Amino acid sequence: MRAPALRVERSKGEEVRQKLLAGGWLDPELRPVREGTHVTFPVKGLPSPLPESLLVEGVRFVQAVEFEPAGTRRPADYRALVDLPEPLRPSLPSSFDVVGDIVLVRLPDELLPYRRKVGEALLAFVPGCRKVGLDRGVEGVERIRSLEDLAGSGNWATVHRENGLSFRVDLERAYFSPRLAREHDRVAQMVRPGERLLDLFCGVGPFALSALRWVPTARAVAVDLNPEAIRLLEENARALGVSDRIEVIEADASEFLRREGLYSRVVMNLPREGYKYAISVAPHVMRSGSLHHYEVVRRPEVEARARSLRSEVTSAVPGDPWTLDPPHVVHAFSPSSDLIAWTLHRRA
Repeated sequence: MRAPALRVERSKGEEVRQKLLAGGWLDPELRPVREGTHVTFPVKGLPSPLPESLLVEGVRFVQAVEFEPAGTRRPADYRALVDLPEPLRPSLPSSFDVVGDIVLVRLPDELLPYRRKVGEALLAFVPGCRKVGLDRGVEGVERIRSLEDLAGSGNWATVHRENGLSFRVDLERAYFSPRLAREHDRVAQMVRPGERLLDLFCGVGPFALSALRWVPTARAVAVDLNPEAIRLLEENARALGVSDRIEVIEADASEFLRREGLYSRVVMNLPREGYKYAISVAPHVMRSGSLHHYEVVRRPEVEARARSLRSEVTSAVPGDPWTLDPPHVVHAFSPSSDLIAWTLHRRA
């Protein structure tokens, strides 16, 4: 059953639930949905604009969400629905990605013969799921996911909602990661009025578009080599009403960086290859500006990488010192490495 909803990070979920109960706005006939780091509450009769008591950081109103009746009994974990030999059960992944109405899961080799059963279990377990795919990783310069149908139907295009915004994505044609939702919001909150943002390797544009949507006087340039990503970015910009404040460029990053141009903030999200561009990007960050760089780093090497990264950008802009914020772990990438968000600031 579809109903209006409030979505909030789990850390604030109980606080919001109590306030909804006190106001008589929580729909008791529907079951809240817990997805990743967020919980979504079904609401009824909620005033617009939101009452001041509900203006908790991170709360987002969603027009319609699929809920189950409150009395429906469901297993607490999708793994309980998977039929496979008991010795293999510990190999089942505890997490998966939800992009719109599509679920993506990665599996170890020993579970590949049972991948269809895993897909059917996830299709039954995740509310509103239309399709389940096996994610074999991102490939090529255009960063396209290698995907395999496991369960469900339809294509790989969907509408993904995060932080109160909607993005059209096509997982078969353009890069998008739901695991970066917090980063999209975190960087957007750093953007100040009047800033000019450069979003390299932009994909469908969540970094640039999140900033423009929440900072009405900001402007952005978004660059990607993949024409399908550019097409989707342009659609998203129109849907969010920010087309007049973003310049969308289909180009190789190396070629683009040969052009002149200064930006108050640069986002460089290319975790496996972005380190190659740090020296080229640094001169495009204006004084008092910031560079947000994402990189997969082995955990024992984080401190050494911090020193080398700062050295690289400093050598690219002689005479202008840079400061480096403490590394921010976005998520685990492998048993031995993390995706790290580095934020560097060029001094005035």
